[in-house]
Order: sequence, then structure tokens, then C-alpha cells
Amino acid sequence: MTVPSLTALYPKALAMPLLRRLPGAGGSGLPGTVVEVDDFITREQELGPYREVCGFEREDRLPPTWPHIVAFPMAMKIMTERSFPFALLGLVHIANEIDQLRPIAPDEPLSLRVHAGDLGPHPRGTQFTIHAEGAVDDRVVWRSRSVYLKRGEGSGGSSGERTDPLPARAHWRVPADIGRRYGAVSGDRNPIHLHGWSAKLFGMPRPIAHGMWVKARCLAELEPALPDAFTVDVRFKLPLFLPAQVAFGVDGGAFDVHDASSGKPHLSGTLTEGA
Repeated sequence: MTVPSLTALYPKALAMPLLRRLPGAGGSGLPGTVVEVDDFITREQELGPYREVCGFEREDRLPPTWPHIVAFPMAMKIMTERSFPFALLGLVHIANEIDQLRPIAPDEPLSLRVHAGDLGPHPRGTQFTIHAEGAVDDRVVWRSRSVYLKRGEGSGGSSGERTDPLPARAHWRVPADIGRRYGAVSGDRNPIHLHGWSAKLFGMPRPIAHGMWVKARCLAELEPALPDAFTVDVRFKLPLFLPAQVAFGVDGGAFDVHDASSGKPHLSGTLTEGA
């Protein structure tokens, strides 16, 4: 099959709260759907603007986050199924881990496979994972795990994760339109990222930056030193309201993005060589 159309899926996502009132909608478990796309060819007219928005410069390999962009509509197809247990709007993307097993050339045909799993409790509700993998000539070269939270009654407790900001290596001015610009190149046009008025409709005082843009921007900053194979794992913290002034901190294999003035965390991550 071809990559699903986000243009067709977003109206379905917006209608899910109403559709879930119909008999037979929703469920107690995740659907067993597996979405597969064979031999996807990246087009430079799409990849070039993505590189520019995120800050990547190398043209001999795909940015490590690009396969996620291709797989996202496949994940959306699963999460907008009638049997999916949660409405898509309101889910919170709390973590993403990527394994790059080797560099992927921009012209290599990439076959992708996506499914949902790991439904379980979270201190603030219920979580699940969208698993994606990319293969070239039947050999897996890339994997991703995106963890989503459905807020609700949780298991309690605290994650105990580090919150102190790391020493700043760079400062970024994040413009007010980055959500619209990233949405245009990624297809992820969730209203909370686009405009002040659309964000307020969903309870946000201002639009917020996409978590995967923040992750991509970190990897673009690290791009000159990235090994051929690595695992990069991030946790998305407080929303990054737009516009913003942030600091990019690094300490060994750890990195973060935090508010340049207050130090409040927006993202924490680790980069480990080998995958």
C-alpha cells in the first residue's frame, strides 16, 4: 500500500469524540493492525524543506528523524480506527526512541512497518507505544518507539528523572511560526501547534512546538558528531510555548532543551553509540 493521506485522516481524528459514542466504538485493548508500506522513495522536494526547518545540513544521508515523518501517517491510520481505545486528540506524546543501525541514503527504497503495543499503566494515566521499523532490502536499518499518554487515573508515584539543566552549548530563538512551518513539511498539522486561536480551542494559552521538531533540532545540532549507528532516546517535558528562547545543553551523551531564563525543561535525552 501507499503511505496514508494525513489530509483524509485529520477530519476523522477530529470526529473521533463523536464517533466513539456509537455502538461498538472503542475497546479495552489496542487493535492488532499492522500497516506496511514497501519501497518508499523519498522525494528531494519534500526532504529539502524538512532539512531546512530542522537545521540538518548533510545531503548524503537521511536525517535520523525523517523515517518517523514517513511513518507518522501510518500510525495515524491505526490511532483513528474505530476500535482504537482512545480518541486521538488529547493524547500526549511523552517519549521517542530511535535506533539508527546504519546511515540511510536519500535514494534508498525504504520499507516501513508500524503497529501499536505495550498498553499499560502510567503515573498520570495509561500509556501505549507506536512501534515503527524501516528496512532496506529486507534488512532493518531504523527503528522507532513513540510513547503516548492518555491522561486519567494513574498508578501514582514519580518518574524520578533528572530535571537540572545541562551546561548550555547553544541558544536558540524559536519563532512563533515554527509550528506552522514544521507542520507544512511534516504533515503534522495538529491545531495546538499552528495558531494562537486554534491552540486556545484545545486548552493551550499559545501554540506549542512539536516535540519531534525539538528532537530533530537537537540532532541537527549534534549532526557533525553523529556516529553511523546510534540510539537516541528523549523524553518530552513541559510544553515549549511559542515564541521562545531556549538553551541546548550537553553533558557527555546526555542532552536537553530548557528555557534560557528559568531553566524549566522541555526535553531530556541520551545518545548512545551503536544500536
